[in-house]
Amino acid sequence: MRLSPVVLTCVIAGLAYTTPPETAFSRLLPAAPALAAAMWPVLPTVLLGTACLLLMIGLSIVFPDLGTWWTASGIIAVTVAAAYGSHVRLQRERTLFHVRLVADAAQKVVLSPMPRRIGSIEVESLYLAAAAEARIGGDFYEAANTRYGVRLLIGDVRGKGLPAVGAAAAIVNSFREAAHGEADMANVARRLDASSTRYSAAFPLDGPVERFATALLVQIPHEGGRIEILNCGHPSPLLVNGGELRSLEPASPSPPLSLAELIGDHYTIDTFDFAADGLLLLYTDGVSEARAGDGGFFPLAAWMRQQPLASPHELLTALRRDLLSYNGGNLNDDIAALAVRLHGPSE
Repeated sequence: MRLSPVVLTCVIAGLAYTTPPETAFSRLLPAAPALAAAMWPVLPTVLLGTACLLLMIGLSIVFPDLGTWWTASGIIAVTVAAAYGSHVRLQRERTLFHVRLVADAAQKVVLSPMPRRIGSIEVESLYLAAAAEARIGGDFYEAANTRYGVRLLIGDVRGKGLPAVGAAAAIVNSFREAAHGEADMANVARRLDASSTRYSAAFPLDGPVERFATALLVQIPHEGGRIEILNCGHPSPLLVNGGELRSLEPASPSPPLSLAELIGDHYTIDTFDFAADGLLLLYTDGVSEARAGDGGFFPLAAWMRQQPLASPHELLTALRRDLLSYNGGNLNDDIAALAVRLHGPSE
């Protein structure tokens, strides 16, 4: 691809030399610098245009009736325009590069690198943003090693792409403080709701629809054996324990973040067994609602049953591969997932 302008020049020159003069393939020479502008810097583009001009002058010596000056004028005009176009393209590429650097920095603030091991807990994360050229979106997750146990957060702000990033950041930052300061997970959820509500009031959405977020809080005691889950309207996690798959449904759903004032702030914490070598999958609805070309949803539970009891890293690697294969790489929503494995005391 990088050499295609040179190849095009050689092809046009060969045709112009080997065909009758009245065919006038030489008039296509301005196309070469125009093509070069799409992939080359300014100087190589100008040099190719100069080479095309000299080639045209050489052809005019062999075929005097080619209309050299008209074609030469076209080559000069196109080369000048191509050089300017190349300059503008390079400026935009540099701007995009810096924007990506900023996005990477924002990702590290909102989604800090997840520790692979917290005591006896092995954790792995997956994130795919739906917005083109974006590194982050409205989905979020976090882990904290506290005196109450390992606490995990995963959630999804309504919407996707950069407009939802600020709301996600407010929730995650609130969790980083509340997870260490609140003994009761219900109080952690209340603080997350307050932060989300304040952010929505400061930066309201256009239109009548309110911003809200679903969230899932998980607490795993350091000694293991059980997990406590507070589900704020979020998809229920999947747990593989002893070879059996179970969806950890809440006994009573808790309100999504930013909606507690409207529907009440009653929070329910459910407790489930979590034996050694158990594998827990937390995910956002971008995973379970990924669609194939025929509109069918990704069969997450059936897919989970077919997976070997692998490490969290291997599980999420397979999930990423199979999700992108299922929907053809076209993400309709952000995707986030956490895979958690509890190791025995000897591991």
